[in-house]
Amino acid sequence: MNTLLRLFLEFFKTGLFSVGGGLATLPFLYEISDSTGWFSHADIADMIAVSEATPGAIGINMSTYAGYHTAGIIGGVIATLSLALPSFIVILIVAHFLSRFKGNRFVDAAFYGLRPASIAMITAAGVNVVKIALINIPAFEVSRSVADLFIWKALILAVVIFVLRKRFKLHPILFIAVSAVVGIVLRLGGV
Repeated sequence: MNTLLRLFLEFFKTGLFSVGGGLATLPFLYEISDSTGWFSHADIADMIAVSEATPGAIGINMSTYAGYHTAGIIGGVIATLSLALPSFIVILIVAHFLSRFKGNRFVDAAFYGLRPASIAMITAAGVNVVKIALINIPAFEVSRSVADLFIWKALILAVVIFVLRKRFKLHPILFIAVSAVVGIVLRLGGV
């Protein structure tokens, strides 16, 4: 199958079924990674970092990044448009029938069931991000030492940012910028 057509289909499916926002697209990105080999799980971690650090919706940013990574500019455009297309279609349909849906017990019940599904998908995505960013399973498998299980610099940075964010309630952009600088210093500085 043509790469561009497959990009369209994969991201259309992702846009159609990833209920719960941008992070709900992560399980689909992992599945795309595993089934196509277009990008690795580490690339997904980079997508998350870039998407969080740039303006716009995380799901759209990640689809653009993934599409561009896979097939250049046209791939980025196709992945982005195909991710957004299902929402556009659904909104048009819902807007057309809005008066019929209002207060409908079946629709209310469906949304009641979708909430936990969204939470589960976002939680699964979060667990995968933690496995990539904070845990070093290959080093642990070699040494069998708990000390090698964690990526200590990243874990300490995550805890510090979490505590500072809760304590001082500063804008997330500040933490993203500081994290980028710390990452550059730690990686390029050999620290």
